[in-house]
Amino acid sequence: MSVTARTSTHTVVPPWRDWRSWQRRIRFLWRRSLRFRTLSVTLTLTALTILIALVWMSLAILTDLYESRAEQVQDAAQRATQAAQSTFDAAVVDSDEVALQVLMDEVRREILSRQAGTTMLAVFRIDDEPSAIAPQNFEAGGLEESMISPELRESVRLTGDRQWWQSIGLPEADGGETPGIIVGQQLNVPEAGAYEVYFAYDLGSEAQTLQFVQVTLWVVGAALLVLIGGISLFVLRSVTVPIAQAAETSAKLAAGDLGVRLPVRGEDEFATLGRSFNAMADSIEGQIKELAELSLVQQRFVSDVSHELRTPLTTIRLAADMINDQRDEFDASTSRAAELLHAQVQRFEVLLVDLLEISRYDAGSVQLELEPTSLAHLAEDTIESMAQLAEQHGSDVRLVAPGGYSPVEMDPRRIRRIVRNLLGNAIEHGEGRPIVVTVDSDQRAVALGVRDFGLGMSEADTERVFDRFWRADPSRRRTIGGTGLGLSIALGDARLHGGTLEVWSELGGGSHFVLTLPRRVGEQLSGSSPIELDPRDDAALGDLGLTQPITLPQREERT
Repeated sequence: MSVTARTSTHTVVPPWRDWRSWQRRIRFLWRRSLRFRTLSVTLTLTALTILIALVWMSLAILTDLYESRAEQVQDAAQRATQAAQSTFDAAVVDSDEVALQVLMDEVRREILSRQAGTTMLAVFRIDDEPSAIAPQNFEAGGLEESMISPELRESVRLTGDRQWWQSIGLPEADGGETPGIIVGQQLNVPEAGAYEVYFAYDLGSEAQTLQFVQVTLWVVGAALLVLIGGISLFVLRSVTVPIAQAAETSAKLAAGDLGVRLPVRGEDEFATLGRSFNAMADSIEGQIKELAELSLVQQRFVSDVSHELRTPLTTIRLAADMINDQRDEFDASTSRAAELLHAQVQRFEVLLVDLLEISRYDAGSVQLELEPTSLAHLAEDTIESMAQLAEQHGSDVRLVAPGGYSPVEMDPRRIRRIVRNLLGNAIEHGEGRPIVVTVDSDQRAVALGVRDFGLGMSEADTERVFDRFWRADPSRRRTIGGTGLGLSIALGDARLHGGTLEVWSELGGGSHFVLTLPRRVGEQLSGSSPIELDPRDDAALGDLGLTQPITLPQREERT
């Protein structure tokens, strides 16, 4: 028993043969290329104009050629008929059948065929009554009675002094047809009565002439279209190339390459534009360098001052701690002064640390210390560490973590600082209402949200909430010693990880901060965050069980 294996093959269609890819490319070029769009419009309108002109010229030539030829054959047929009628009128037959037939043959050979300019003749007697001397009907040159339409014959029979004509298709030897004209008129034969005389003219030469003219017109039209396309492309290149250079140079300048300049040639409008652009670039480069130098001086000043303050601040803090430890031995006012001194020295130390961190961000010298960390467990630790502060403010902090347990590359110290800052702000501004911390994840990212139900902020305040030293309400007293730099540093930490820190807030509805981090530092975040920024369903808060703890999976102890 033999087994035959059958393999299936798949035909791969080349990209240039896929019409759908061509459609996408054409749409892309139409949107992005001024040269392609202008050339397409120019060629389309030119082709339409040439097409209309060629059709009009072809019709005009056809009409003029046909009408002029029709007039010629009618005049020739009229002359031949008149000459034949004159011959018949001058002849004396005396009822002689032979003489009348001889006369008819002579008229057909010498007058009708020669003067009419055609050999295709047909003569038919109109009167149906028998006659002994009337010449017989005859057909010559291939013109047959079946080729003449009944309408034309009826018109010729009813009018004796008028000439009628009709366009027909004359049969050819190969079975085809050639255009032609049949001209008909009455002819009176003595003692025999009226006869129908028909002349057929071949218009094949005129059709060939018309075909030659039309082919010539179409060839000239196509050549003209190609020529106009080439001229348009040349003109467009002379216009669009400087524009493309200006766009490319502007993009490089916007990307930070301050040394790029436009080439200047000649004295035309593009040269004027190039000189103006280069002057603008020189001015921008000079101003940016001045600002960079000023910023560098400021950064150095802040860094130097911060470093210089650390030593005396350490001494002051030690002295303040010593005084604060002995405040019970002082009187009430001195004891209160010792407490205030201790608190403000601590706040000053925190502010100094934040200023040093900001100066590192400005100098671009911040480095991440990455290690795999579970964002859910990190949030749990932070909530536990701030439980006493939340209890003092009467806030019940709840953790909802449907995801975020898998370790993710991050700098745990900086992420913990972000969570502490967000949670601290929520406790301070939450008006003693519940605070919900949500941790979730998907295949791309992990996210943490901090939701409070305090006073909230207006839209204008939300836009400035990450500014340095900015406060929504400066008159409100700080209760946990903030410096005004926490959210700015938190935003910098998030961006340092390649993540985002966003805020939603509404007056009377509280605030919601969402931190989103990629699973690997440096990966590009795409799509929405695992946690919705706008909390659309706050009614679910009642399902949290504010008096029941939420347990997390047990962690392995670190060694």
